[in-house]
Amino acid sequence: MDIAFVLYDRFTALDLVGPYEALAAHPEVTAHFVAAGRGVVRCDSGLPIQATATFDELTRPDIVVVPGGRGWRSALDDAALPSWLAAVHPHTTWTTSVCTGALLLAKAGILTGKRATTHWTTREVLAEMGVEVATERVVFDGKVVTAAGVSAGIDMGLALAVEMWGRETGERIQLAMEYDPQPPLDSGSPEKAAPAVVAAVRERVCAA
Repeated sequence: MDIAFVLYDRFTALDLVGPYEALAAHPEVTAHFVAAGRGVVRCDSGLPIQATATFDELTRPDIVVVPGGRGWRSALDDAALPSWLAAVHPHTTWTTSVCTGALLLAKAGILTGKRATTHWTTREVLAEMGVEVATERVVFDGKVVTAAGVSAGIDMGLALAVEMWGRETGERIQLAMEYDPQPPLDSGSPEKAAPAVVAAVRERVCAA
């Protein structure tokens, strides 16, 4: 099972690494870091990840994982990634995104007529692209799976593991990761955070 973890300039590391940790260790999986060209791609905080395959080389992945990140606007304007997504999607078993990666799926035409979620600051943008926007943390619509912002990619990876390999395997993966969130704060969604916090985060994220 070939999983393509998509790289582009200024993606968000946890968007990618969360699903990777949940899925890549399974013995059926061969993980690929795919980009327009081979070489190092840096995330929006500077972490370098080596692309192991190009879009031209990996044409039939079983699963695609598209992260979001501060570089999503530039990635939308570059035809290479949306074109590759549109080309490989008909052959995938699952096509997925995390955070603003949903906007790249929408650009590729994959979310037409679909329900999907994204980072809360870009829900309006996704709606303007003709997508039925959901606020759930993980949304399945056929073979398309979208996750909300950043850390939701871990939830998406676990949910996908359950779909593919069963609940017990998903529980084993969760336990191996010791994924048992107990955050010291309760401001992880715009519905819970104070208005001033929401405004500050929106300003920072939308200006990036």
